[in-house]
Amino acid sequence: MRKQILALAAVLPFLAGPALAQRVVDTTNARKDISAEVTGKKFVIATVVKVDGIAWFDRMREGVKQFGEDTGHDVWQVGPSAADAAAQVQLVENLIAQGVDAITIVPFSIEAVEPVLQKARDRGIVVIAHEASNLKNADYILEAFDNKAYGAKLMEVLGKSMGGEGEYVTTVGSLTSQSQNEWIDGAVAYQEANFPNMKQATKRLETYDDANTDYTRLSETLTTYPKLKGILGGPMPTSAGAGRLIAERGLKEKLFFAGTGLPSVAGEYLKNGDIQYIQFWDPAVAGYAMNTLAVMALTDKKAEIKAGLNLGLGGYENLTTPQGGAANLLYGQGWVGVTAENMDKYPF
Repeated sequence: MRKQILALAAVLPFLAGPALAQRVVDTTNARKDISAEVTGKKFVIATVVKVDGIAWFDRMREGVKQFGEDTGHDVWQVGPSAADAAAQVQLVENLIAQGVDAITIVPFSIEAVEPVLQKARDRGIVVIAHEASNLKNADYILEAFDNKAYGAKLMEVLGKSMGGEGEYVTTVGSLTSQSQNEWIDGAVAYQEANFPNMKQATKRLETYDDANTDYTRLSETLTTYPKLKGILGGPMPTSAGAGRLIAERGLKEKLFFAGTGLPSVAGEYLKNGDIQYIQFWDPAVAGYAMNTLAVMALTDKKAEIKAGLNLGLGGYENLTTPQGGAANLLYGQGWVGVTAENMDKYPF
């Protein structure tokens, strides 16, 4: 009997593991009517991201994976090994050939994916996009928030850190990445209205969503503009590139940063005071939300996808459409601001 108890004790941790595993997306209030059991069909949905292997999209993959586990649909995530428009297009071509039911996508280049997404839709594949507010060939575009308001908040923080004066520089992953450019548009508009003694040192830096490229481009810019006082980062990796530059050059309290980031990437620099502020939305929740919309668009729930829709996910409880914007463009309210004081609340 004692041997049986010991054997059972040894096995229990493995049996309990999956049930006790931490869930990355709070689905307490999520829709329960989109499971394969309820829809009567197991849909095949692929999420295509800008680049594989960076923290942002690793986190999104966790949300996509959880969606599959929760609903029983066949879902997965893919992305090119580097931020490459042609490589992302080829991934979509492969998915069309496989005959997936839906593609959710975070485009690297809007221009590059338009033709292939039109091809997908012509084949009856539902397309849900994210970070792509001007994309034409999508059934629905889900943004985590009003893009210009997001950028304005970043500039509000950066401007105060800079004392309302001096030169700053902005970064985007791609000059054709619409959402990130809208963030910067919102930031610049806020600066011009509220911090007239600040100015952009140079045009937007294109950094290809790569922290090393961010570091290199910012280093070059600092050499050309030695009086640079601020960095406003659009893509998440800028937080690491800027933090590294400020730390290595001993520019704490001289060169300031506000931008998109994650605690897992920028936490060291926040804690040490090299950078002051990061802003983000949870990529895992965004991935879960995109897949939710995909299933709704594939079923009789399509008519519900409009302003006022509640996906039951944090930041996506009351979707809105921008005034004068396309009816298929939906905004959530999903961003959070993080400093050294509250970064411990976000363990990713």
